[in-house]
Amino acid sequence: MLIAPPLGLYVHLPWCISKCPYCDFNSHALRGRLPEPAYVDALLADLGEELAAAQGRTISSIFFGGGTPSLFSPSTIGQLIDSVDSAGLLAEDAEITLEANPGAVEHDSFADFRAAGINRVSLGVQSFDADKLSALGRIHGPDEAMRAIDEVQRADIPGLNADLMFGLPGQTPEDALRDVQIALAAGVQHLSHYQLTLEPNTLFHSHPPKLPDDEVTWIGLQRCQSALAAAGLEQYEVSAYASPGQECTHNLNYWSFGDYLGVGAGAHGKMTYPADDRIVRRSKTKHPDAYMRGSRRTEDSEVIDRPRRVFEFMLNALRLRQGFSGKLFESRTGIPRHVVQSEFDQALERGLLERTGAIGWRPTDLGYRFLNDLQAIFIATEDG
Repeated sequence: MLIAPPLGLYVHLPWCISKCPYCDFNSHALRGRLPEPAYVDALLADLGEELAAAQGRTISSIFFGGGTPSLFSPSTIGQLIDSVDSAGLLAEDAEITLEANPGAVEHDSFADFRAAGINRVSLGVQSFDADKLSALGRIHGPDEAMRAIDEVQRADIPGLNADLMFGLPGQTPEDALRDVQIALAAGVQHLSHYQLTLEPNTLFHSHPPKLPDDEVTWIGLQRCQSALAAAGLEQYEVSAYASPGQECTHNLNYWSFGDYLGVGAGAHGKMTYPADDRIVRRSKTKHPDAYMRGSRRTEDSEVIDRPRRVFEFMLNALRLRQGFSGKLFESRTGIPRHVVQSEFDQALERGLLERTGAIGWRPTDLGYRFLNDLQAIFIATEDG
């Protein structure tokens, strides 16, 4: 039976100081002054509609993503948080995350962001190597990255994530390991550690840099994972490592096929309606100018049919190291687990999946390494 899952809120703030050559997110290089008042007005109108659709459900997390949300003032961030809180929908212990880039925030304002309600910061560090940062088109250097980490910690913000990339142009396994070691030495307890990929519609895709070969990248990743494990940061998702209790609540909700409201240019949302067995995805107008005009902020709305629910659930839940239970699968999809028994059996036989307890599954090490192959087993499932 379909049951309404936890609910998060994603707020998209789409401007950056410059567009990185590898970035395929809906982000826009800032030209002139940030149109903060007009965009906030549009966000508040959008948020009002989304909160009405939440039907009184409690919001357990808010994530300000981008773009570079730290370009916006702490007072604006606080205003948006207060709008949710004043509606009586924000959980008392809600995780509230702000993405920030070193070099794109006045560092002494981290204390102001904390006062506005932010209790977790995700810093787009990417590397502590000046040459690698230059190759990635980043506007900050290693010293600014370290200062940003220090300022977040001094602001007494309890949650801190650092984004690091591996497989960078010219990067050796030793270089990759050094980045992780520097983050650990700085006291970072949550790392998003992901490989540089050349995505369509990016500068790097049309003018690709020379990347390390697969063997070099794999050796570097293994060394980084060993260092993270030795420091007590467990891999709980494909690209996420955390000390116990430092896992990202908002992203865990995504990966377990939870619900989330999406506001802002290009934001996506997902809502479950158990009463009529529907799961609906909505997306917002992508370009900020069109979004601010507001004639049609919701660009698309579609009902996820039952066969596709299976694949979308697996696309997310199989990223989790701990796996998932049969009960979670049934409550999040509304589909009996026997419908996918043959797919489970196939994945077990191929050594990509293993059982946990009486009725639970998780990827094996092999399944994690060949995650796309594991997920693809469930792509053609039919509801029967």
